[in-house]
Amino acid sequence: MRFVIVTGISGAGRGTSLRILEDAGYFCVDNLPISLIGKFAELIYSSTSEISKVALGLDIRSGRTLDELESTLGKLSRDGYKYEILFLEASDDVLVKRYKETRRNHPLAQDGRIIEGIAEERKKLSFLKKQADYIIDTSSLLTRELKQELDKIFVQNKDFKNLVITVLSFGFKYGIPNDSDLVFDVRFLPNPYYYEELRGLNGNDREVQDFVMGFEVSHRFLDKLIDMIQFLIPNYVLEGKNQLVISIGCTGGKHRSVTLANKLYGRLRENADYAVRIEHRDIGKDAIVKAH
Repeated sequence: MRFVIVTGISGAGRGTSLRILEDAGYFCVDNLPISLIGKFAELIYSSTSEISKVALGLDIRSGRTLDELESTLGKLSRDGYKYEILFLEASDDVLVKRYKETRRNHPLAQDGRIIEGIAEERKKLSFLKKQADYIIDTSSLLTRELKQELDKIFVQNKDFKNLVITVLSFGFKYGIPNDSDLVFDVRFLPNPYYYEELRGLNGNDREVQDFVMGFEVSHRFLDKLIDMIQFLIPNYVLEGKNQLVISIGCTGGKHRSVTLANKLYGRLRENADYAVRIEHRDIGKDAIVKAH
């Protein structure tokens, strides 16, 4: 029996996750009254039950009875019922944007601001986040990427990395990414843009990579950058951080930043203690601008 409790901040993807798990063969129940959770566990764990995979959705709508959840979960453990907690998280900015786009009200906002409701919800659900086996930050995840993450954990049974690092290249002339945790400026490196044979290429091309990394300063910067990030990562984990965005910028986000982001991504992937993604935000924007 696999019993998964799906919870988290409203708007972070709990409903979507339940639908994904249902498609993966899980028997899904949403927002069961907390007073019935014990009886529910007893039924699904009974010898007569033919159900082998269950997902139970719980959120702030449980209201006052949410205070009973911590003791209810403790009793489940004492009675020998094994369960896992999946906690869905997202940044305040993203949550506010999602609520405005759907024109829904936050369950705790009432007549107040959405951001105030989110803050109150974070306080009420903090004990669940501390107990969570899996924390997924959906701030920058597409639905298909969330599906891939859930498939790895609950279908393929692969080890889950609670910390997800996104290495993001960008161009300063298009603005610094709002979700950056760490920002590094590589505009001090020699610029391939001034070489006609390299201008139309980008940091994914071997010729540009060879040019950018053909200078000692590039290798020294990369080594120092990796050394610092490897020092920071375990400290971020201790703090409870589960999403780290490392942004590397050059002028247009096409040559130097892409090259260094690729190199950093390759080095960080060698560590099995966290998951790493890469994204090149502005790599094609020069071509789009010129086309107009």
